[in-house]
Amino acid sequence: MANKRTVEIFTAGCPLCEETVNLVNRIACPSCSVTVHSMQDSETRERAKELRIRAIPAVVVNNRLAACCAAGGFDEAGLRAEGVGQPL
Repeated sequence: MANKRTVEIFTAGCPLCEETVNLVNRIACPSCSVTVHSMQDSETRERAKELRIRAIPAVVVNNRLAACCAAGGFDEAGLRAEGVGQPL
């Protein structure tokens, strides 16, 4: 079992993206390794394509787009359901 949960946030620098970053950072626990990716970076855009990200902001947990983001939004309960903030 991994000792860290990878949490990636894909952003475009907009206010909603910043709200998402703040939310994830607020609820993340020591088991969460949080990385913020800017869509202005070409490597980030390629990774977003691989993950089939269709809207920004998006949160990926352990290489899987969070269900709440895939459904077109995000919320704390949805991110917690993905394990964000839950110790391993």
